[in-house]
Parts: sequence; C-alpha cells; structure tokens
Amino acid sequence: MSGFVVLIATLLNAAVIGLIARRLIAVPVGWPRTIALAVVFNALATPVIASVGQAVGAGGPLGAEMDPALVAVVILVIAWLIAAQVVVLVILEALVPTGSLPSPIVAIRGLPARYRRTRRYAEIVAVASRHGLGGYLRRDRPAGAQWEPPSRVASGLREALTDGGVTFVKLGQVLSTRPDILPPAFITELSRLHASVPAAPWSQVRPVIEDELERPIEEVFAAIDEAPLAAASVAQIHLARLHDGREVVVKVQRPSARREVTADLDIVLRLADRIERTTAWGRSLGVRDLARGFSAALAEELDYRVELANMRAVAAQSDEVAVPTPYPEYSTRRLLVMDRLAGAPLSSAGATIRALPEARRRNIAQTLLTTILGQLTSGGVFHADLHAGNILITESGDIGLLDFGSVGRLDRRGRESFSRLLLAVEAQDAPLATDAILDLLIAPSDLDDRALERQVGDLLVRHGGGLGPGGTAQLVVDLMRTVVGHGLTVPPQIAAAFRALGALEGSLQLLDPGLDLVSSARRAAPGLLREQLTPETVQQRAIGQLAASLPMLERLPRRIDRISSALESGDLTVRVRAFAHPDDRSFLTRMTQQIVVALLAGALAIAGTVLVISDTGLSITDQLSLNTFLGFVLLLFAFVLGSRLLALVFYRDTHS
Repeated sequence: MSGFVVLIATLLNAAVIGLIARRLIAVPVGWPRTIALAVVFNALATPVIASVGQAVGAGGPLGAEMDPALVAVVILVIAWLIAAQVVVLVILEALVPTGSLPSPIVAIRGLPARYRRTRRYAEIVAVASRHGLGGYLRRDRPAGAQWEPPSRVASGLREALTDGGVTFVKLGQVLSTRPDILPPAFITELSRLHASVPAAPWSQVRPVIEDELERPIEEVFAAIDEAPLAAASVAQIHLARLHDGREVVVKVQRPSARREVTADLDIVLRLADRIERTTAWGRSLGVRDLARGFSAALAEELDYRVELANMRAVAAQSDEVAVPTPYPEYSTRRLLVMDRLAGAPLSSAGATIRALPEARRRNIAQTLLTTILGQLTSGGVFHADLHAGNILITESGDIGLLDFGSVGRLDRRGRESFSRLLLAVEAQDAPLATDAILDLLIAPSDLDDRALERQVGDLLVRHGGGLGPGGTAQLVVDLMRTVVGHGLTVPPQIAAAFRALGALEGSLQLLDPGLDLVSSARRAAPGLLREQLTPETVQQRAIGQLAASLPMLERLPRRIDRISSALESGDLTVRVRAFAHPDDRSFLTRMTQQIVVALLAGALAIAGTVLVISDTGLSITDQLSLNTFLGFVLLLFAFVLGSRLLALVFYRDTHS
C-alpha cells in the first residue's frame, strides 16, 4: 500500500510542478524529466520537512492532532520544494531543451550510425589537419586574420577536399564559382578540382537499372553496353538501343552514391555549424547558409526527375542548340534515359574544331553565347554548369548541351535586372548598372549608393575597351569584390548566373581563342533587349499593370476629392499609429511584463528580507516568529517571480 501512495504522490508532484512550469513560468517542460525530478524530490521531502520542523521548534506527529505550527511549516517547506523543482526544470530546459535528445530506444538504434558518423568526422578533421588547415578551426582565430601564404593554404584546401571524397570535391567546385566570398588564390586552386573515380562494375550497375525499371533490362533495351561511355563521381553513362532501333544514353546513379553523399552532407552541415559557432571568420562568411544551399543543390542533383524537368525547360528556349530528348517512361529518381546526341564534348573535340573554318567557329561561339544570354534574360531557366565537357559539337558544327543537374532560375524581375545590367555594360551607364545591381542583389540598410555608383562607373570604364580573351572571369571577380565590399549579399541564383557566364567563357575560348565575351555579349544584348521590348510584349505587360492598378485608379478621384475638401476647410489631419506592427506591440508587451515582474519580485524580496531579520512580532514557536514566517512566504513569491523573469529573458532569447 505504501508503494501505491508513493506512486500517487510522485505523479501528483509531477503534475503540480509541470503545470506551474507551463502556466506560471511559461516554459513547456517535458513530462519524463518532470516525473524523474518528482521522484528525487519526493525522496528528499520527508527528511527536509523533519529537519526544518525540528530547527524551528515545530514538532509533533503527523496526524489529525498535528501542531498548527507544524502544519504551517510543512506547507511552506513543500511550497519551497515545488518552487525549487520548477527552477531546476527551467534550467534543464534551457540547457537541454525537450526533444533535443533522442529517446533511449532511438538512441540505441542510432548507435551504429552515430559511430560511423563520428569515425567519418574524425577522418575529415584528420585530413584537414594533415594538409595544414587545423589552425583555421580554432576558436581564437579572428575574422580578419590573413591566410598566409594564401596560395599554400589554398593548395592545402584543394588537396584536403580531394582526399575528402565526392561530396567535398563538389563542395570545392561550388566554392570555386564564388569570387564574392573567396580570394583569387582559392578560386584558382579550387577550379582545378575534379573527381577521378573508377567506373562501378556492371554487376553492381545492372541491379540498379532493373530496380528502377521494375523489369528486366531486356524488356526495355535491345542492347546496352556494359562498359560505360563515361564515369563520374555520382553517375556513369552507358550507351543503349531501344527495341525500335533508337540510340539512347542511360545515366545511372552509382549504387552507393546517395548513401555516401547523404552521410557526408550531414558531416558538412555539422562542420559548417561548428565553424560558424566557434570561429569569427566562419560567422563573417556565413558558412552555415552556404552549406545549407550546397546541401539542397546536391540533394536535388541526386534526383534525376529534377534533371529531366530541367532538360525540358532548357529545351523549350534553345532553338539553335540541341538538347537531348528524355524518355520519362524509363526515367526515375536514379535512372535517366535520353536520346543520344552525335558529336563529342568540346574538351575532347580539338580535331573537329580545327577542321571547321574560322568564320564558322566564330559563328558557332556567337550562337552559343546568344542562346545562353537568351536563357538568362528571356526564358529564366539556364544551364549553370557550362564547362567544356557539357557542350557537344558535331562534325558539321552543330552544338548541343549535356548534363542538366545544375540549372539556375531567374524570376521576371531578375531577368529584367540582368538585361538592364547587360545594357548598362554595353552603354557604360554607371547609374543604370547600379540600379540593376541593387535590384539583383540584397543591399544593406546603410548602403552608400553614390559610392557604389562611382566604383561601378570606374569598373565600366576600365573594362570598356573589351577584356580580351579570358577577361570575363576578371570582370566577374571585380564586380563581386565591389558589391561585397559595400555589404551587398549575392543570392545563390544570381551567383549561378555569373558562374554560368564565367564557365561559358572558357568553353567559348576553345571555339574562338580570340573571343572577348563582354564585346560579344554587347553585340547580342541589344537584340535580346529588343525582343523584350516588342509592341506585343510591352502591350501585354502594360495590360497586366493596368489590371493590377485598376481598383486603385477607380478609388483615386474620390480620395483626391476628400483630401482637397479637408485642405480647403482646414480639417486635414495626419494620424500616425505608434507600434502598428504586431512585432512592435509584442516587444513592448514583453518589456512591460519584465519590468512589472522585476519590480514586484524586488519589492517582495526586500519586504521578505526585512521581515526575516526582524526580531519583533508574535511568536509561532520558540524559534520561529510570525514575521519570519511571513518573510519566508514573501521570499517564496519573490523567488517564483524571479524565476519567471529569468525564463522570460533567457528562455525566449534561446528559442526565438
């Protein structure tokens, strides 16, 4: 029977302190820890009450004829014990929030994965240290510390990323396209990154194809080459023929690719979180957001259904450049089947390119550039990875695009701003270029736009005569340095657009070594802009704007008449509502609550302390006066209010 009573008392105690913590302190504590704490305090309650009762001279047995003084002391001690439990719960909740730790069953099941993750984490840290990067993970390294010497640190970073595996190689490749956040030495080194991996054996690839097709290979393909045409870090390409005789390309994901990339992405996110929390340079670069963006892009790249949709979107706006036709009925998350385009990648088509007349090569380069600019300024969906391996050329000089895993998107406003930027470069118009940049990028509230305009103007003048072969990359670097130096943030899609142009220049150099991309873009830009300014396009946009503004225009005469009448009669007033935004009102409410609670807690604490140390007043027992008893009651209320104040300050800041 005593065990049942203890259980009931424990549950009652847990319910009381849980409700007090949730209602009075406003902290949503978890019930498991509340019950565990109630068990501990219940075990301490009896000896504590006995000790306090003996100390104040309130003795007597617990029962129907209890000493009234003992009853009062017991109630007060129980109240203090409950308040102490609530404070302990609040502290535990602040240090280890409910839900932040897995349940025991989940923790036990996750031990193997946690062990593998810890081992992999240790491997990555060891790789970084082996290549001389361990010092840059220290907490005490300031944000402005020099990378000395930059070329050596950049080389170590490239080697460390290479040793880290597929995910880290891709991370380095993405970083190599961000001159706005990395110095030139790092961009140069990371641009050399490539994943050199052997092809997976056919015995491992065939089950993947059949699992995705949900049928034997022979039912779909009349023939398929077991030896891959190309092998990359995540996928490999096999040539095949359908039963109707059409030649196709089968892109199949490596069997272990998703598992390896997913595990490493978890490491990348954890490393980024640690670096941003513990290093000043990590916070200045915002490595957590960079890692999240990279993780989302790579996860999307692993889903070939996304690539199929990308392929269709790019094909819809690429009339003069071939794009493979996909076969949705045979394509899945890990399998992509598409038409085979004849030809060879620019990176390995030197003989084919040299056999073409010089004028033909220049025309091909200009056509490709015009197509990509059209994607950027008109269609809004553009190929973002235009290195020479992803551009195909046939013996007759036709051009095709490959690998649509990395595709960027610009909304209408972004396309218009990008078009204005091209027009401003062509006209060397610094104000127009600055306005376009401010529309494309995210500007800080304290931006000095006049200083930015002057620097952009200097940049346009410096590059106004043409950059020469390979100079577009320098233009992008200079532009990124200028805008980042003024505190502007480059959104990922805008960075992808600049990355596409930078990669495209290197590919176009293979076709026309003397090509100046900026000059060529200038020649193409007016035509693209004229397409956006045709009478039909302008009419459609005007109708859309008019339709959106029509309700306002209908009410405008009445409002103007009301304002003019008020002006004429001298009754015009302007009413400004303070704290109109809900966030402002919420902030003011919280501040008022904290001030009131602090004043009450302080007053109760002072009054309680005065009563406790007072020697006057009636005596309850030989050792306890009524003033002292009331003082401890007031101190209890002060303690509870102080706990609520701390919860309002620290708990909300932690969970905001």
